[in-house]
Amino acid sequence: MRGFVRTWAPNLADYWKQFIEALNATWQMFLISGSISFILGFVFGVLLTVTKPNGIKENKLVYRIVDLAINVFRSIPFIILLIFLIPFTRAIVGTAIGVKGAIIPLVFGTVPFFTRQVESALSNIDSGKIEAARSMGSGTLGIIFRVFIHEAVPDLIRATTITAISLIGLTTMAGAVGAGGIGSFAINYGQSLHNQDIVNVCVIILLIIVTLIQTIGSLLARRTTNSKLFRSEVK
Repeated sequence: MRGFVRTWAPNLADYWKQFIEALNATWQMFLISGSISFILGFVFGVLLTVTKPNGIKENKLVYRIVDLAINVFRSIPFIILLIFLIPFTRAIVGTAIGVKGAIIPLVFGTVPFFTRQVESALSNIDSGKIEAARSMGSGTLGIIFRVFIHEAVPDLIRATTITAISLIGLTTMAGAVGAGGIGSFAINYGQSLHNQDIVNVCVIILLIIVTLIQTIGSLLARRTTNSKLFRSEVK
């Protein structure tokens, strides 16, 4: 492997250890912040859908507070958000650099986006199915799990895929300001040292990661959509 790398990207071979560390940092940022963002974004998306005007559990105060918070953080460019959250990040994790320092800004940058994606997916559910569930005695939680989430699985998978790809971009951007990862490696060892082969490899790696995420997401969404159609035809 090292021989192949030295042939096609000789400068990368000189910084192989740093490259592996950068890949590991990107993976950690993606996995940790992605898991937290998925949970929070899903919860907030469901909350907005349920408490919105004419929702199944309308609550104007809760809806306006959550909606305002999502709009505020979604409107801030991620680079500005990184800087803005430095004092808060230091207070929570003790540092604003490295993987630990990147998690909180990544969560704040991803949750608003995923929340809107979830809200959009759940809003497409046929109101007739909601009324049918109500007529059969389903409560709020029953409607959320048996109607909203159950019916929106393909759209939720697509939303998760889009968000995951967006998060990869954010981790790269975070790396540019000291968080480590592929973005930091490409700048520090590629662009700054004029090693174009390192930059090229980083771009190829990111393209491969994004392609894999998109392929897996599309496959799962297609399978769940076909499964729903099959069950509908059987009924």
